[in-house]
Amino acid sequence: METRSITAEVPMVPRMTEDPAELVPELAAVSAALFKLTGNGSVPRSTISLVQLRAGQIVGSTYLTVLHTGFLSKAGESQERITSVASWQDSPYFTGAERAALALVEALLQPSAHGERVSDELYAQAAEHYEAKALATLMFAIGQVNFFIAVALIAKPVPGRSFSDPWK
Repeated sequence: METRSITAEVPMVPRMTEDPAELVPELAAVSAALFKLTGNGSVPRSTISLVQLRAGQIVGSTYLTVLHTGFLSKAGESQERITSVASWQDSPYFTGAERAALALVEALLQPSAHGERVSDELYAQAAEHYEAKALATLMFAIGQVNFFIAVALIAKPVPGRSFSDPWK
């Protein structure tokens, strides 16, 4: 396995040259269903995007980080909120509900040295902020970004290109 020098520039071409959605057209239906599911209104779209931005940061995906930063910017989120997602624990810009959501995505994507990734305590804290449907929606929103993490890390679409056209 070849290791790139830390000072080497990263090429602006996708690793996978063919669009996975064209190779597997069934992806469109899955993607649309996931977007519809997470857009059911029980969790604010901004919270979902904050969680998905944090997921991209945790797994080291520039594509997902740029994508969700763009979504948040277009939705009118402040630069302070967007840039402090990486350090949300000590940021004054997030509500209790948003903090619970960010804690859940971190628990799922980072190994725990102390047993379960999502402890009963964390679940209880999240449940204080979200009714059952909203908590289920948040769970699926985290699953949605996890579904696309594989695409982002394996196929490596070009960051900053249109969401629907990162392969050209």
